[in-house]
Amino acid sequence: MGYKLLLKIDIQPHDPCIQSQVVAKSRAVNARRPKRILIGKVGLDGHDRGAKFIVRALRNAGYEVIYTGIRKTPEQIVRTAIDEDVEAIGLSLLSGAHKELFARVAELLKEEGAENIVLFAGGTIPDQDIPYLRSLGFNWVFTPGAALSEILSALEEALTNSQSAGSAVTT
Repeated sequence: MGYKLLLKIDIQPHDPCIQSQVVAKSRAVNARRPKRILIGKVGLDGHDRGAKFIVRALRNAGYEVIYTGIRKTPEQIVRTAIDEDVEAIGLSLLSGAHKELFARVAELLKEEGAENIVLFAGGTIPDQDIPYLRSLGFNWVFTPGAALSEILSALEEALTNSQSAGSAVTT
C-alpha cells in the first residue's frame, strides 16, 4: 500500500535542488507514517462519549485513528481493521456484552490471519472479566478512571514492541 504525500510545491523541472528536497521530504514522511488505530463500538451500546474522547486523545498524540461509530458488528470491526491496515484495535463497550463480542472479534482476527493486530479494550468491564479478555489477546483493558497518560504509554509500548517483534505483545 502506498502512502500519499500531502505536500503542494510548485516544482520547476530544471531545479534539481528543489526536486531532491521534495524527494527527501517524501521519504521522511513515509518513514514516519503515523501508526493506524481503529476505535470501535461493538454491539448495541450507543454511548460513545468515552470512545470519542480516546479518539481525540490518540489523534492529538499523533496517531491516525479510524473511528467506526456505534453499533457495529464484530465482522464490521474486523473487516474495517483489515481494509484500513491498522496496527491496533481498541474496543469500547458499556453494555455488558464484552465477553461475547470481544471474543468474536479476536476469533475473526485469527481466522483472517491478523492476530498480529494489537488489541485493547475499555469500558465498564468488571475486574473479574479482565483475565478472560487478556486470555483472548487483549493486551490491556482500561476501566473508568484510567489515566490518559497510562493509556497512551501502554499503547505506544505495545505498538513499538509489536513492530519490532512482528507480532502483538502480551503483557
